[in-house]
Amino acid sequence: MQRRRPSDPLLWAFLPYAAASATHVALLSVGSPAAGPTKLLLMPLLAVPVFVSVGRAAERSALALTIAALLFSWLGDSAGVFFPAAPEVPLMLLFFGIAHLAYIALFMRHLAARRMPWWALVYAAWWVVMLVFIGPHAGGLLIAVAVYGLVLASTAATATRCSALASIGGAFFLASDTLLALRLFLPGSLPDWSSPAIMATYTLGQGLIIAGTLIALRKRDI
Repeated sequence: MQRRRPSDPLLWAFLPYAAASATHVALLSVGSPAAGPTKLLLMPLLAVPVFVSVGRAAERSALALTIAALLFSWLGDSAGVFFPAAPEVPLMLLFFGIAHLAYIALFMRHLAARRMPWWALVYAAWWVVMLVFIGPHAGGLLIAVAVYGLVLASTAATATRCSALASIGGAFFLASDTLLALRLFLPGSLPDWSSPAIMATYTLGQGLIIAGTLIALRKRDI
């Protein structure tokens, strides 16, 4: 098996996303208004390595699910910008919910390499605990929040059947949404640094999931 060299186009394809993610988190940390526009660049830049891999990966359906997950993640990121007249939180739950369903299908149909470990039950426990804490504050969104939380926990759990990169990415994605839920439904419960922390864990989680996906697909083609 040939080792990947630093000149590997897949490696270079991740660099714009890594740079944009670091820039976005830094801008959030200093409260810059430029943080908003940089957020809209994240998922399109993360799609770059996916498109770089299109000509090399045999499983095009897996790449299609990956692109769908990134597209709906981008819509979730930009819901308030593209749909200013609509309620932002329900739209975010809808778009990210679809993105997570695409990831679950990707993990189960194309990337699963082992049985789900016993410790993945921690994600079921996470769902129960989040409902206990957030449920009383969710109001009319209780059912939507409960369903979205179940889908999110399922993403993290099914990721444990895949590579270590995808599994860790799923955990970071879960951490990001946990912080976001606390910030949305329990205002004042988190310190000021929670906003950059949410995006740091989100961008890291998404990046690791995509990296794990593309590396796994590439190994099948070798």
